[in-house]
Amino acid sequence: MIGNTAIATATEMQNNFGRYLSIVQNGKEVIVTKNGKEVGRFVPRERAVSYLTDSLTGILKGNDNIDTARDERLKEKYALTD
Repeated sequence: MIGNTAIATATEMQNNFGRYLSIVQNGKEVIVTKNGKEVGRFVPRERAVSYLTDSLTGILKGNDNIDTARDERLKEKYALTD
C-alpha cells in the first residue's frame, strides 16, 4: 500500500476481494492491474463524484457555467447564431 492507495493484480483482487473491499470501505483507493498495466480503480463511494469531477476539469475551457458551455458547444456544432 502506498499512502491511501493499494495496488492489486487482477488475480489478487479476484482471490482476495473481501480484503480489498474492506480497504475501500475504510476510505482508501485500490488500483487494479493486469499484465503490469492499470485497468481500473475502486474508490470509496463518497470520493467517486469528486474523482469524476476532477477528471472532467478543463473540458469547460475555463467556463464553470455548464449551461453556457453547452450553449456554446451547440452553436459551434450547428453553426447557430443569436
